[in-house]
Amino acid sequence: MDRVFQLAAERPVVVFSKSTCCMCHTINTLFFDFGVNPTVYELDHIPGGREIEQALARHGVAGRSSTHWLDTVLPMIFLWCSSAGTLLVAPMRS
Repeated sequence: MDRVFQLAAERPVVVFSKSTCCMCHTINTLFFDFGVNPTVYELDHIPGGREIEQALARHGVAGRSSTHWLDTVLPMIFLWCSSAGTLLVAPMRS
């Protein structure tokens, strides 16, 4: 999970996504349409993407552990609130 937080802290808005996920595509398009320009990590296209997805799934959503392969945690959005020094995690559920 350290790698997830390291990647998430590099930019103000980071989305962990998959190219085959329609909700991921929708969220990414929404951000771009609003001019947000997030950093998007397509986990099925980057080295170590499967491990990142598994780390996100292990930590689950709102403290709930996710172990079923259909119970996806993607897209996962990280918002860095530098004024508050806080990393906000916004899981999107379809």
